[in-house]
Order: sequence, then structure tokens, then C-alpha cells
Amino acid sequence: MRLNPGALAPPFETEDTLGRKVDLAAYRGQHVLLSFFRNGACALCNLRVHHLIQKVDDFRQRGLAVLAVFESPRESLMQHVTRQNPPFPLLADPLARLYDLYGVESSQEKVAAAVAQVDQPWLQSLVLEAQSIGYKLVQEPGSNFFRLPADFLIGPDGRLVTAYYSDAPGRHLPFEALGI
Repeated sequence: MRLNPGALAPPFETEDTLGRKVDLAAYRGQHVLLSFFRNGACALCNLRVHHLIQKVDDFRQRGLAVLAVFESPRESLMQHVTRQNPPFPLLADPLARLYDLYGVESSQEKVAAAVAQVDQPWLQSLVLEAQSIGYKLVQEPGSNFFRLPADFLIGPDGRLVTAYYSDAPGRHLPFEALGI
């Protein structure tokens, strides 16, 4: 079930890839961008992480913390995503518990429609940019290929300011829409 702006962000506690405790409640008082990605090997996901890394100093100055969730085991994140050295927590969620908590969608139809558009300029530019930073389109063995990304902007009061459910791999909430 999708979440709507104004709702309390579902609380959770987990560990990041470095074994540090991450408790959403500890972020009260600041904005949080909670981003859900497909899997650790996903080229388009790693491109978005690259873009987040480029923005993180600006985000911090504006009081915005970033949490990145992947439907992959820790080992996959360590192999693929951490090579970018992101300065924000990476959360491995191979059993999709957080995905279920936030109503993040899996859709064979939507992913197939996006794959059919692989030659479209919007997707080609993302693929080429991902390749330029060292990520190629590959499928992570055992991953949920049909997972779609989602982004949630959580306000200092713990309520959802924005709930963005993507309709295609590679599409995320535009940074301009954060409004902070």
C-alpha cells in the first residue's frame, strides 16, 4: 500500500553496511531523503548514488540527511556501491522488509515497458552516463529484477513531505522537487 504525504514515516531500525545502527527516529529534527534502489549491481541505481554523492554537501548544509536502501545482501553493496565511497548510510534489505513497510512496488509490466524503451534518449543518456562512471547494465543474480525505485522526503517532524513512487528503473524524485 502506497504512503501519502502527511503520514508518519514508518519507523525502522537496521544496520548499515558497516554494521552501524541506523534508527530513523534518530533523524527527528532534520529532513531525510530515504531512497529505495533496485539492487547493488544496478547501473542506473549506482548512477543515482553518484549524483547523491555530488549533492551531499549541499544537502547537509540545508539539513538534509540521506539514507539509501537496496534490495540486495550486504556483500553486493560492498562489491558494487561502496566503491563510490558514499558518505551516507547504505542499507541492505535483501528480504525487502523496508520495501514492504514503505509500499515500494515490484512490477513486471512497468519494468518490461522501460526495458522496451532502452533506445529512447532519456534512458540512453542514463545508460551512457552510468557506463562513464564504470557501471554497465547487468542483472544481479538472485535479485528482484522487477523492483522499482522510490524516494521519500521525511520532514523534521517525522512526517512524509513527499512520497515518490517511480514508474521505471532509473527514474527518481528530481532533486529540484526536494524544495529544501
